[in-house]
Amino acid sequence: MASIQNKVIVITGASEGIGAALAIKLAPDNKLVLAARRLEKLQEVGQQVEAAGGQVHCVACDVMEQAQCENLVEESVKAFGGIDMIVNNAGVSMHAWFEDITDLGTFERLFRVNVMSMVWITHKALPHIKKSKGLIVGVSSLAGKTGVPARTTYCTSKFAMSGFMEALRIELMGTGVDVCAIFPGVVDTEIRRNGLNPNGERAGVSGLREKGAMTVEQCVNEIVDAMAERKREWVMTAKGRLGLKLKPFVPAVIDKMAKDALDDEHGGKKSA
Repeated sequence: MASIQNKVIVITGASEGIGAALAIKLAPDNKLVLAARRLEKLQEVGQQVEAAGGQVHCVACDVMEQAQCENLVEESVKAFGGIDMIVNNAGVSMHAWFEDITDLGTFERLFRVNVMSMVWITHKALPHIKKSKGLIVGVSSLAGKTGVPARTTYCTSKFAMSGFMEALRIELMGTGVDVCAIFPGVVDTEIRRNGLNPNGERAGVSGLREKGAMTVEQCVNEIVDAMAERKREWVMTAKGRLGLKLKPFVPAVIDKMAKDALDDEHGGKKSA
């Protein structure tokens, strides 16, 4: 982690799950700006960051709102004088077959959280990132690489994240700024249970097979390694990497694998 020392790092979605664990992992010798809606939860994570040897500044931020995303950047610069790295980790999931969705506004809701927050924060922070020749990280999903049934809303937003990062990476060639896209598979967090159901309410269940899910610790370790190496992108799990290599040649097989990933009891699996 020699390349991630004495850095100012902004992490969204930092009150729990991957974001919180990542903040604690990156804490030693770094300055962390933690953002999420729940300030009390953020401050609990902040205490752990300080205990691990980091400096911390917590900012209550609803990433659905552009003004709050821009304020996050301003607060970060005010607190620590600049920004070296941004980890766009805030996200919301949804499990619903497209034909069952009763509120199509959920597409916009997921798009604002998963995509527009990254756009707003990155745009506001870009002058600072360019000055520090820093790193922009986006925590996407395998659902941003291949379609997953009952995840039309989620895939729409995650594919958009992938496209944004790819185009931005090319635009920034030669500036010293790198863009690192992270593609986890199923990680043992609450994101799926906290996601939305067809009515736009908290689902309470995952909808995917959870057996063998990657631990948060393993996920965070891989993110940190990818950040330290400033990788273009990192697809987690050997199965995920193999599947994406095979997809151009046997797309129907990959489609079936995606459908088989649904949980029989809660996935609401449907026949064609």
